[in-house]
Order: sequence, then C-alpha cells, then structure tokens
Amino acid sequence: MPFIEDLSELLPADLPHRDRCIAGCARHLELIVEANQSFNLTRIISPREAAIKHVLDSLLPWRLFAGAGRVADAGTGAGYPGIPLAFILPETHFVLLESTQKKARFVETAVAELGLTNVEVHPVRAEDWLATNEVDIVTARAVVPLDRAIPLFLQALRKGAKVLLYKGPDVDAEIAAAALEARKRKVNIELKERHELPGNLGIRTILELSV
Repeated sequence: MPFIEDLSELLPADLPHRDRCIAGCARHLELIVEANQSFNLTRIISPREAAIKHVLDSLLPWRLFAGAGRVADAGTGAGYPGIPLAFILPETHFVLLESTQKKARFVETAVAELGLTNVEVHPVRAEDWLATNEVDIVTARAVVPLDRAIPLFLQALRKGAKVLLYKGPDVDAEIAAAALEARKRKVNIELKERHELPGNLGIRTILELSV
C-alpha cells in the first residue's frame, strides 16, 4: 500500500520533523500490513483511511505533548499514538505499554526497525508499570471508557502526571457517565481539543485528567 502519498497530503505542514515522520509512519503502516497476515493487529481498509485514522489522528494534538520529558502510551496496540509522536518529538522519551504479548513483540520489532531511540516497549499492563514508574504524561487512545480510565490512571495522576485521552464523538456521554467517579476521586476533566477528521471519518476529542 503506497502510504507516503496520503501522509504527505494529510499531515500538517508545520509538523516538526515532518519528512522523517512521513517516511517512518509509512514504513510502520507497511509493517502492520505484513503483520496482519499472521494475526489481527489493527484494521487497515485503505492507505488513506489508515493515514487518517491511525497517523493523523495520533498527531493532531501533538502540541499538548511538546516539552514533556517522559510519556507513557497505555495500551499502545500497534503503536498509536506513541510511534508517530516519537518521530516528531525526538527529545521526549516514550514508553509504550501493551499487555497483549503478540502486539508488544510487534511494536518492539517495529521500533527497532524504525530506529526510534527515544522509545521503549514493555509487555505489561499499564497500571502495573505506572505503579512503580513516574512520567510527565500518560496517554491512551480508545482503550477504556472514561469512568474506568479514572481509577486506572489515578495513581499516576496523584504522582503528578497529566493524563491525555483520545476520545471519539460520544465523549459527552462518557463525561456524564464518569461524573460521579470523577467527583469521588477528586479528578478534574477538561476538554482540551476537538478535531474533525478528513473524509467524514469522525470527530476526535482530547480530554485532560488532572488532580
């Protein structure tokens, strides 16, 4: 699949290290297509849809991560949003956490092939790793509903981390459903950004949790 052309068209012109990001993210998508022949890593319908739903989606809120020293990507799956963000923020160290062993092994191999020296991969549950480690930001993309994310990441929040969650169009319902949990845990929920993906592929909202 010729991913480079779609990425070149879609990614913002002011993205840091844009050319390196396009080449690296295209290769990452090629590796996913290859891996999907053996096991279901993530759905790729077309090069353009993959470029939008996986890469562009991961990168749109990049400014919220700029300047962070260490970011944990909880439940990274095939490597999103951590791998695209690592290309454009080389001074930030990314820790990709994935408890499904096959997926973690794929991501580890991909990171090595892509030459991302600012990324490490751990085949563990995010909450277990975060219990004994500290980061500036925890992020998660379509991992768990908000009412479950609050207790899941509460320990990291209390250690001073921000939590940035990628959410879809049903975010208002998620916020309402999590209101009691947020009050009980004294967690603040703030809507930071809202993006409309090209091609009528939906709306993405970034929520920030803090204490």
